[in-house]
Order: sequence, then C-alpha cells, then structure tokens
Amino acid sequence: MGGSKPDLALPLSELEDYGSRLRDIKRRLNHTKKLFESYRDDIGDNGVYDKLEDFESNWEDGREDISQQLDALADMSDAVVREFKKLDDKLAKDVSQGVKTKDGGGAKRGEGRNGT
Repeated sequence: MGGSKPDLALPLSELEDYGSRLRDIKRRLNHTKKLFESYRDDIGDNGVYDKLEDFESNWEDGREDISQQLDALADMSDAVVREFKKLDDKLAKDVSQGVKTKDGGGAKRGEGRNGT
C-alpha cells in the first residue's frame, strides 16, 4: 500500500521538548515577584510598584493552580515520550526477531525451512 498514511503518527521530536518547555513557563510565571522587584528603582513611583505588588499577591492563588496543571501536563508529556520509545524499541526488536525467525534462522531469502 504505497502512499498510505500510518495508523499512528506522533511528532515525537516535538513532544520530547514539550515537558521542559512547560516547566520553563512555570518557572517564568513564578518569577514575576522577583522581576517586579528588580525594576523597583526604575519605576520611580511607589504607587505603580504598590499596584504591581497587589497584582502579584492576587495572582499567587491562580498561579498555583496553573503551576500544578503545568506540572501534570509536563509529567504526562514525559510519560508519553518514554512509553512510546519503549513501544517503538519493542516493536523494532519484535520485527527484527520475526525476520530472523521467518528466514529460518539462516536460510537464504526465498527458501523455506525445508530448503525449497
């Protein structure tokens, strides 16, 4: 069946980095307070900094929920990649062993087990 699509296609190379990208997003979300503090002197007006501090405080509750979800998604992504690689390795091994068995353990291709 030339040209047919595979039954299962997974962009494994893209998925391999997905978990680390999600963890990086979580790290940056959790870094907002330090970011705001690093610009405190540049902002000048304490009223602006106070508003940023209020935002950070209110954002903390929602950020925790998002952080937990990002962790769960990252862990699932890592598990999918790990399990798909294990399955792919097993299938490759099974195919390799099947070819050896089908060949009769050393029989020439095109010959059956009876040498015909």
